[in-house]
Amino acid sequence: MSEYVFEWLQSDWARWVAGAAGSGAVAGLAYRLRSLSGSGAWSALAMGTAYVGLGGPLWYGVLLAFFVSSSLWSKWKRRHRSKSSAERNYAKTGRRDAVQVWANGGAGLLLCAAYSVWPQPAIVFAFVGVIASVNADTWATEIGALSRRAPVSVTTWRPVTAGTSGGVTPLGSAAALAGAAFIGAAAALLAGAPLAYGAAALAAAPAPWALLAAAAAAGLAGAFADSLLGATAQAMYRCGVCGSDTERAEHCGAAAERVRGLAWMTNDAVNLLSSLLGGLAAVLIGLLLT
Repeated sequence: MSEYVFEWLQSDWARWVAGAAGSGAVAGLAYRLRSLSGSGAWSALAMGTAYVGLGGPLWYGVLLAFFVSSSLWSKWKRRHRSKSSAERNYAKTGRRDAVQVWANGGAGLLLCAAYSVWPQPAIVFAFVGVIASVNADTWATEIGALSRRAPVSVTTWRPVTAGTSGGVTPLGSAAALAGAAFIGAAAALLAGAPLAYGAAALAAAPAPWALLAAAAAAGLAGAFADSLLGATAQAMYRCGVCGSDTERAEHCGAAAERVRGLAWMTNDAVNLLSSLLGGLAAVLIGLLLT
């Protein structure tokens, strides 16, 4: 039976159908659990289908590891009473929308598509680094917000208010490393499966230990790049009603004043740029290890 299923999945149309069915089920469940908004669910359906249709188990397996683990941490933290003080000034909280979905997984999808036509180990390292970075940042945000120790600025190392962009804590940093290593472990476990179908499946996958090491190091680097961009280039606003510094252009029902950063450098832009830096770091680390 398993042999028949594998042969069936070799056909292009069958993979896309299976990808749509599986991604639709995951996106629908995430929507019901309030992990995704309506636009986020439709985007997750489209993205997951493309990952399955273009790539092999490593690509959509790693993506699923990121989405499931980060969603579970988000759900767990929502039940913790201390989360509100850290989250009230974030640009986005709760359900992921379409922009967040594409900011977190869009670069990985482009790499998956590139590998399907030009299979190179460097592309696999880049993909693992990208996903490890977004997972590290997500784990650091979700778990670090529960830290009892006040965060410090990544640029000045002085204490800042919980929820401030660029603020880091020992707990959040440890969570970032754990999140990156988790993606590396998932990639290592799936490295023995075909990375893509057809001719690309003949390409040799990087060694599992190299994927794990590159993901852990590059993911942590990407998470700190996210904090550095958040502390320097990300747009920050000051609410004219409550006086809070916030990532939101609107706060307390009124427009907030931008006090620093670039107007276009939103939280989603920071996430995308830092993940690309993580992917580049993973390629460099992979070249050194292989």
